[in-house]
Amino acid sequence: MSYTFSKIIELDFDTTVQLVIQELKKEGFGVLSEIDIKKTLNEKLNVDFRKYKILGACNPGFAYRALLSEPEIGSMLPCNVVVQETDGGVRVSAVDPVASMMAVKNNELGEIAVQVRDKLKRVIENI
Repeated sequence: MSYTFSKIIELDFDTTVQLVIQELKKEGFGVLSEIDIKKTLNEKLNVDFRKYKILGACNPGFAYRALLSEPEIGSMLPCNVVVQETDGGVRVSAVDPVASMMAVKNNELGEIAVQVRDKLKRVIENI
């Protein structure tokens, strides 16, 4: 089982990031964090790295339900979406919440993960 689903986009990097954020909003997600890996690695290690951002996406309703069903699940939130430069375009990848929640034996949480996965798949399909 793969732990992400991805798509390569033939747009520039910054346009793709904005498109991903728009599509996340359509599915009820906000972006709580945006980590610029290229910038961070340059500042901390003085290395050059490709454009690479991690968007910490959260759907408050689903997060609330997940926290009610499994109090420690916050350690696995938010759902990360990665936007990165590749030779063939810009790759967008979203975590598969079903794969990441497999270690947690909680049926209610599993049902929530399936619903979130469906929303994140639509985000990737619609960009």
